[in-house]
Amino acid sequence: MIALIDYGAGNLTSVKKALAAVGAEVVVPSDPSEIAAAQGVIVPGVGHFGATRVLEGAWTEAIVQRVGEGRPVLGICLGMQWLFEGSDEAPDVRGLGILGGRCYRLGGVRLQPDQTVKVPHVGWNSLSIVHDASIVAGVATDSQVYFTHSYVAPVTGDTVAVTEHGEAFAAIVQHRQIAGVQFHPEKSGEVGLKILGNFVRFAG
Repeated sequence: MIALIDYGAGNLTSVKKALAAVGAEVVVPSDPSEIAAAQGVIVPGVGHFGATRVLEGAWTEAIVQRVGEGRPVLGICLGMQWLFEGSDEAPDVRGLGILGGRCYRLGGVRLQPDQTVKVPHVGWNSLSIVHDASIVAGVATDSQVYFTHSYVAPVTGDTVAVTEHGEAFAAIVQHRQIAGVQFHPEKSGEVGLKILGNFVRFAG
């Protein structure tokens, strides 16, 4: 069973459909105590980092407890950014802090003279896989996935794949059983389903 966390910042319907397509049993818990029996936890999300403030307290404690038990966690888009220490988008809101670094706004690098990076970054873009990891098993480098975001996570030692949009940013991360994807796998066709399927299999 996969627990899909609803904190009011994600399109749960499309994520649930994608998970069903890869054979996952999904529950949307209404209380943090309900994730105790979950084999894995997914934190989705779109929009402003400030929305993750809802996760502070009991939800964070329950997720950290699952992490301590060795159960896998997957963050999607905003959910991936939440795995880091925080974001410049909402400096007063803390992230989960399992991954080191802070998220920041795209657009600091010029593509060519007098042309700035288009933000938000919306549409299909390619993955450049830089490290082997269970989350990308069977995924080829240069695979196309669907993005919609303005903030990104830094490239660190936990980065599994990068994407270029004026600058390189972390598109997929994994630290032990904790993984995150900046794009939307539920909107990324067969590649997205492959990644979700990898997570579900890893959750066992």
